[in-house]
Amino acid sequence: MATQEVLRNRKFRHTRFRLILLALCIMLLLSVTLGISLGPVSISGDVVWSIAAYKLGLIMRGNWSQGTENIVWLIRFPRVLLALVVGGGLAVVGVTLQALVRNPLADPYILGISSGASVGAVLVIGLGVFAVYGSMAVSVAAFFGAVLAFVIVYLLANHGGRITPGSLVLAGIGVGYFFTGITTFITMTSNKRQLAGQVLAWTLGSLARATWFDLSLPTWTLLIITTYLLFQSRSLNALIVGDETALTLGINVDKFRRHIFTLVALLTGVMVAVSGSIGFIGLMVPHMVRLVVGSDHRKVLPISVFVGSIFLIWADVIARGYHTPIDAPIELPVGVVTALLGGPFFLWLMWSTRLKRKIGNL
Repeated sequence: MATQEVLRNRKFRHTRFRLILLALCIMLLLSVTLGISLGPVSISGDVVWSIAAYKLGLIMRGNWSQGTENIVWLIRFPRVLLALVVGGGLAVVGVTLQALVRNPLADPYILGISSGASVGAVLVIGLGVFAVYGSMAVSVAAFFGAVLAFVIVYLLANHGGRITPGSLVLAGIGVGYFFTGITTFITMTSNKRQLAGQVLAWTLGSLARATWFDLSLPTWTLLIITTYLLFQSRSLNALIVGDETALTLGINVDKFRRHIFTLVALLTGVMVAVSGSIGFIGLMVPHMVRLVVGSDHRKVLPISVFVGSIFLIWADVIARGYHTPIDAPIELPVGVVTALLGGPFFLWLMWSTRLKRKIGNL
């Protein structure tokens, strides 16, 4: 009887997981459609997908205008798809990092990588470095800045071939503050009057300049690294419990942590390079997902990709649809929206964590 009960519970959990995935697939499709449809110029969903089918060579051209086609295919489609990829990528980084350092308050930017990317972007915007790369100069410089920050954090956190959660967090915070100081120094000492506004807009994150070219590297990076992490779900589950448990399961904890840290840093660097520093997604999404499906990374990772994608698509819709009191549409950095939502969530998380500790000590 007990065995049958266990089998029924397992079957119920699998069925529930599949239903959640199906529901998220439908929500993601609707979010993409509405994200492209909504804007200063409203475009119906059937026209959106008709244009997409025409561009893919599946149907003949319809009676829509060339302006509508350009808005859908050249502006909104790549922007919404980039939000999908970046949101999913930051969520995956958050899930993995919280397991890696065993800290529920960890997010992608605790590594200091976003601060390194900001230095690279500021060097381009303020000093014209990497200008040889043309329109891709900011993204290229941001990626190199992220890689530099990763290397420094790795060297500082690596003690005798070991990387502990504490040393990783401390190194990331220290490097982040250092690079933030460099960004501020360049901004304040530059002769360009508009540099501060440009730097602020980039550091808060934006998807406004998204193109189809921006999608290839982030998409493949997300697919490859997420697939690999799914195969490492057992090890990530063990790491959450503790290093001792992971060692008893035959996991080389130090080597595994270094390896996963490298992948997380790479994924963060690629996402930040194309979108700027969009905060709080990697903090909020993993906790939202764990409340629904538990802590098994075989479920948490794929669900987090969907939730992170949906969340950032709608955050960007809100950001680009903001209106001033005089009803003039302006472009808000999407990081402003995620911060307004993530700040209260972070405070609630801190409060609930302390409350659980107090209850545990009673």
